Amino acid sequence: MVRAAMTNGATSVRLQVAATPEELPAPTLRGALDELVWMAERELDTAAGEWTRDQKQAVVRMLHERGAFLLRGAVDDIAEIMGVSRITIYN
Repeated sequence: MVRAAMTNGATSVRLQVAATPEELPAPTLRGALDELVWMAERELDTAAGEWTRDQKQAVVRMLHERGAFLLRGAVDDIAEIMGVSRITIYN
C-alpha cells in the first residue's frame, strides 16, 4: 500500500491501526496481488518499474506457480501493477 502510494506521487501516507480484528478491512484480490509483486521485488532486490524483460518473465512464471492467475481479473491487475499490458502477461 505504501509502495503504491509513493509510486503514484504521494509525499506522505497516513496509516490507521485497527484495535480489533473486526475493525480490519477485508482482504482484497488487489491487496493479495500487490503483496505477491512486493515479494517478487524483494526476491529480485529491484523495484517493479526497473525490471528487465527477463525479470518480468521470471515474475510472471513465479506468480503463475503461486496460483495468482487462477483468480478472475488477476491478469489485468497484475499487468497494471507491473506496468505492462495484459498481452505482455499472456506472452
